[in-house]
Amino acid sequence: MPPPPQPTHHLRIAILECDTGLPKALAKYKRYAAISSALLEAGAQAAGLRPGESEISLWDVVNDVGTFPSLEDVDGVFLTGSKFDSFATDPWTNALVDFTKQILAQTRVKLVGVCFGHQIIGRAMGARVGRNDSQGWEVSVTDVDLTAEGKSFFEGRDKLSLYQMHKDIVFDYPAGVQPLGSTAQCLVQGMFVPGRVITVQGHPEFTEEILSEILEVRHEQGVFGDEIYREAMARVGRKHDGLMVGKRFIEFLLDR
Repeated sequence: MPPPPQPTHHLRIAILECDTGLPKALAKYKRYAAISSALLEAGAQAAGLRPGESEISLWDVVNDVGTFPSLEDVDGVFLTGSKFDSFATDPWTNALVDFTKQILAQTRVKLVGVCFGHQIIGRAMGARVGRNDSQGWEVSVTDVDLTAEGKSFFEGRDKLSLYQMHKDIVFDYPAGVQPLGSTAQCLVQGMFVPGRVITVQGHPEFTEEILSEILEVRHEQGVFGDEIYREAMARVGRKHDGLMVGKRFIEFLLDR
C-alpha cells in the first residue's frame, strides 16, 4: 500500500492576541485569539488546505509584554482586534508597533490585521490613527464599498459585508498602500500591499453571537444609547462575508 500523500504546504501563522474577550465568548472559545484562529482554520479549509498544512500559534501580547514569535518560525503574522486604543503609548502597544515595524522592514513574513490590528499596521506605516469623533461608532453588519483593487482581491464583489465595532480609525492611507474600500463613516476600510500586507477595519472573525454580546455589554455600560443599540441589533443577523475574507487571507499568505 503506498504511503499517504505528504502535505504540499506548511503555512505557519502567529496570531498576536490584543484583547481579553467577554465572558460568553470566552466560555466557548477559551481565549480571545481562538476566535481569529477559528476564522483562519475555516479559511484554510475553504482554500483547499488539508489537515497538517497549516499551523497556528497564539501570542498574548497584552500580558506578555515584548514577547513575540521569531520571524524565522512563521510565514504570516495576524493582529487581532481589541477594545484598547491603537494610538495608546503604553508599553505593550508601543512594543507591538515596534514589532510590526520589524515585520514591515523585511519581505518574507506577511502581515494581516483586523480592526485594532488594521490600525496598528497603519500606525506602524506612518498613518495617523485616532478617534473618529466626527462620525462616531460604526457597528454591526455594514456594507463596505470596494475599490477596483478591493473588487479584484475579494473575488470580484462590488461590496463587502462585515461586522464592524469601532470608533477609532486610520485617517489616511500610508504611502505605497492600495486602498481596498470605504464606508460613509470610515474612508480607510482596508489596506493592501501585494505580497506584504492585507488589512480590514471590520471583523471577519466575528459571529452573530459574539457581536451581540459586545452590543449588549456596551449598551448596559452606557457606551451605546438605546437607538444605536436597537439599530445595530436589527442588523446583527444579516449575512456577512467573514468566511470569504478568511479564505482570502489564507490565499494571500500562500501567494495565490
